[in-house]
Order: sequence, then structure tokens, then C-alpha cells
Amino acid sequence: MAACSTDSFKAADLVTQLSPTPKTKPDVVDFGTVFTDHMLTVEWNANEGWQSPLIRPFGNLSLHPACSALHYGVQLFEGLKVYRGDDGRLRLFRPILNMSRMAKSAERACLPAFDQSELLECIRRLIEIDQDWVPHSDSASLYVRPTFIGTEPSLGVKKPAHALLYVILCHAGSYFDTEVRALSLWADPKYTRAWKGGTGDCKMGGNYGGTLFAQYEAGSCGCQQVLWLYGEDHQITEAGTMNIFLHWINEDGDEELATPPLDGIILPGVTRQSILELTKKWEEFKVSERYVTMGQLCSALQQQRLKEMFGSGTACRICPVGSVVYQGKHLELPCQEKHSLSSRIATELADIQHGRSPSDWTYLV
Repeated sequence: MAACSTDSFKAADLVTQLSPTPKTKPDVVDFGTVFTDHMLTVEWNANEGWQSPLIRPFGNLSLHPACSALHYGVQLFEGLKVYRGDDGRLRLFRPILNMSRMAKSAERACLPAFDQSELLECIRRLIEIDQDWVPHSDSASLYVRPTFIGTEPSLGVKKPAHALLYVILCHAGSYFDTEVRALSLWADPKYTRAWKGGTGDCKMGGNYGGTLFAQYEAGSCGCQQVLWLYGEDHQITEAGTMNIFLHWINEDGDEELATPPLDGIILPGVTRQSILELTKKWEEFKVSERYVTMGQLCSALQQQRLKEMFGSGTACRICPVGSVVYQGKHLELPCQEKHSLSSRIATELADIQHGRSPSDWTYLV
């Protein structure tokens, strides 16, 4: 593959190799299990810089056994969705935010910089080729997974001199087994998802693989996800892979929508930012980025000040929380499937994503 640029690859240099054998598209699939016909790959090395981007048939990667991504977790990823609107047009939701977050994660992982707009255009071209895979449905979409890995063929712990950026697409239906019932969460301070000075605010695979043990312990306690706590005061941080929100009457008697601040241990979610911006525009209640502890949540429950708790994320969208297991107690949370704040937010976001409400948050494919 010819060298493209030491600074960044260019979409204008994109090479396309179409698959001679398109796959049959299934009707219903589990999240992240069925992939489209094509993928995007872009190689980089320190001597020649970025190579020309390539769209090729979906297939396995060939990696050196000493690849730094495999041994030392030098890798990161992103996640965004393509929605088919009522008008038949395809839309990405706020992809610039994903590109910006990916660039930040790459810097933290000592992986090479790239031009965010050039990557987005390459992704647009990939989606355009596989556009028939985008479901004609409000409840399903096409999930886009940009991935960036160090491919240094050495066991030395060092900044990689070889890297691979690639993008794959897959069908996305329900992320959890059900999106109708509210989630049950298990809160135990003995496990920590992220810590100050770490990489909790970057979308790196190690942040997720390290949570699996706690996730299965939550399951053994009858819960679906982990409510991640931090510090001696048991600050609420995230729920599973989601950002977390509380809608309540706060200690001062004000109606408030609260979510933990971006202090280095919270992932700056695109859906999270969108919820904050959307609800602030309504000017109907206080919207805050603030610390909330389990003690404050328990007090709000006891005093019947909690209206709702819900999680947000690209994969799960908006998901209400129905119960929390904490310090041996089963806390039942108020949860209404209809006429709740979370359902209102979910509806407004879906209307934007599917083109029913005009917005500059969408990017036409």
C-alpha cells in the first residue's frame, strides 16, 4: 500500500475493493454478532507515516504474535450508530464528538494522530457501500466500531512504531436482553472501574475487560449490571458501560437532573452530553454535573425525593434503573415506563436521529 501522509491519511486516496460474495442479511440478531460485507483499514508506521485507506471485504486481521495491542493493551475503540430516517435517508448522530474522543484516546495511548474529518469521510464512504445493511426500523440501527491498535512486533513496553486503524459495521438491536424492564444494579465498593490519573475518561478496551469479573459477581447476586462506586464516600460514577443520571428533588428542594462530572474517571459520553444540552434548553428544572453518593441516593429514596434513575450510552441508548443492591439491602427505585423524564428524552433523541426533528446533531451519509 502506497504511503499517504505522515500527518494523516486522506479520504481522497481511498482504495476500494468490493466483496464478490455479499452475505445474506438476517432479520433479527444479537448485538455485535453479525457484520457487514466490508471494512475499512488504514496502516501506519513511524518511517513512512499513514498509508492509503482501504475499504476491503470483511475478514480476519493478520497480527504478529508479539503485537503490542495483544500484550500491553495498546488499543482503543469508538462506537456510533447509523439510523435510517422516515425519509429513507441515513444519518449519523453527532459523529464529530466520537472522532474528537477517539483522537483524545489515541493521544493517551501513544498512538499516532489523524485528521478527524478525513476519518469521518472514510467512514461515510464505508457506510455508503454497505448502506443496505442499515435496518428499516426505529428499534434497530447499524453500529459503527472504529478501532485503533498498536501493532508493534516487539515485546518491549514502548510507544509503538506500527499501528492499524480499522472500522467494522454490525447490526445493532437491543443491547441488553430487554429494554422494556428497568435494569437491576449491584453496587459494591470493593471493585473500582476507574481512578484519578487513569484512563477512565478514554474509550480503551482495558476499561471494559477489567469489569467482567465484577459483572459476573453482580449476576450471581441477581443483578444485570454493576453500579460503579468510587472513594470512601461511595460516589456513584457509572452503571455497567453507561453514564448515569438521577432525576430528583435535591437536598435544597429543587427539581434537578444530576450526573457525575467529567473529573477523569467518567467517560464523556455522546448521549450524556446530548442529554445535558437538550434538558438545559428546556429550562424546566436544574441540570447539574455534580457528585452524588450512595448515602445521598438512600436518603432521597427514604424521603421519597427520587423521581427516576437511568443510564445512557450509544449502545443501550436510554435505560431506566429499577433497583439497586447495596450493602445487603435491595433498594427499589421509582420507575415509570411512560410519562417519565427518561422516556421523554429517549423520544426526543430518537426523533432527531431518525430525522423527524430537524437538528444540526445529525450528519447525513
